[in-house]
Amino acid sequence: MSFKSKTEQSSRSFVSKKWTFLLCLSCFCAGILFTNRMVAVPESKAIMRTTAVEAEKLKLISEGCNLKAKGEKHVSKDIIGEVFKTHHAIQTLDKTISNLEMELAAARAAQESLHGGSPLSEDVSRVGSSRKRKYLMVIGINTAFSSRKRRDSVRATWMPQGEKRKKLEDEKGIIVRFVIGHSATSGGILDRAIEAEDKKHGDFLRLQDHVEGYLELSAKTKIYFATSVALWDADFYVKVDDDVHVNIATLGETLVRHRKNPRVYIGCMKSGPVLSQKGVRYHEPEHWKFGETGNKYFRHATGQLYAISKDLASYISINQHVLHKYANEDVSLGSWFIGLDVEHVDDRRLCCGTPPDCEWKAQAGNICVASFDWTCSGICRSADRIKEVHRRCGEGENALWSATF
Repeated sequence: MSFKSKTEQSSRSFVSKKWTFLLCLSCFCAGILFTNRMVAVPESKAIMRTTAVEAEKLKLISEGCNLKAKGEKHVSKDIIGEVFKTHHAIQTLDKTISNLEMELAAARAAQESLHGGSPLSEDVSRVGSSRKRKYLMVIGINTAFSSRKRRDSVRATWMPQGEKRKKLEDEKGIIVRFVIGHSATSGGILDRAIEAEDKKHGDFLRLQDHVEGYLELSAKTKIYFATSVALWDADFYVKVDDDVHVNIATLGETLVRHRKNPRVYIGCMKSGPVLSQKGVRYHEPEHWKFGETGNKYFRHATGQLYAISKDLASYISINQHVLHKYANEDVSLGSWFIGLDVEHVDDRRLCCGTPPDCEWKAQAGNICVASFDWTCSGICRSADRIKEVHRRCGEGENALWSATF
C-alpha cells in the first residue's frame, strides 16, 4: 500500500511539473508575441510621423527656392533698371560737359576778340549782357568793301533798320549783321569807310583776325561762326550773301522745325564737279584729293545761304585752328562736318529763282526763303533789281511781326 501510494504521488508530481513547464513556455511565447505587436505599432507611427515632417520640410524648401527664384528675377529687373538710369545719367553728364566746353571755347573767343585791339562795333561791348539772352538765329550777311550799294539795297528791302532792327532782336530773337573783316592796310581808307558806315547804321560785325579777299572766304566763314557764337547764344547761325533776297519770317519758321536736332546743317544740297583746270571760276587747287579727274564733291549746301545749329557753330569755334580750308567756302564748310553725326537738310526753298519763279511759288502759298539767279550766283545786278524781287516775292512786313517762333 505504501509503495502504490508513493508511485501515484510521484506520477502526479511529474505531471504537474510538465504542465507547469508547458504553461510557462506558453506564457513566454505569448509574452513575446504581445511585446512584438506593441513595439511594431509605435515604430510604424513614428515612420509615418517622420515621413510627414520630411515632406513638410521639402515643401518649405521648395517654396523657399521658388521665392528665391522670384526674388532673383525681381533683383535682376531692379539691376537692369539701375543700369539704364546710370547710362542715361552718364549721357546727360557727357552732354553737359560738352556744352560747358563749347561755352568755355566761345568765352575764350570773345575774350581774344576783346583783347585784339580793334573795335567790334557796339556788339562786343554787349557780350556779357547779350549772352544772357537766348536768340533764335544770327544772320550774317557776307559783304565786301566794294559792296556799299548792295548793302544799301538790302537795308531798303528785307533788312529792318533803326528801331525796327532793335525790335526784331528784342521781340523775335533775330540778329542781322553785315559781316566784314579788315583791309590789308589796317586803319586805311577802306576800314575808315566801314567804320563811318557802321557809325551811321550800327549793323556791322567786324571780324578781328580776318583780312578781306576773295580767296579767303573759307577763312572768313570759319571766323564768322566762331565770332558770332561767342557774341550771341542762338539756336541757329545763318550765312547769306549780300546779293540774295531773304524772307526772314519764312526763314525763322523753317529753322524752328529743326530745333530738336542739336546738329543740323540746312541748305540747298548739291554735289558739283571738282574743277581741276587752272584759270576757271571755282578752280580747286587740291582737286587730286577728290580722286580721278571728273569726280564730284561730296554733298554740301550751296554758298548763297545756309544755316547750322549752335553745336556745329561751337564745334567750328573750338576746332577752327585745325579745320582745313578749301578754295571754295561752301565746300570747306561741308568738309568740316564729314565724319560727324550731322543731319543734312536739303530744302529747295532756300534757293528759289528770281521772278517769275519765286512769284509763282508765293502765289501758290509756298513762299521762298531765299531768291537769287543761279547764273550769277546771286541776284544779277542786285543793287538795281532786288527791290523788284522784294516787291514780287517778299512775304510782307506784317508776316515778320506777326510770326511766332
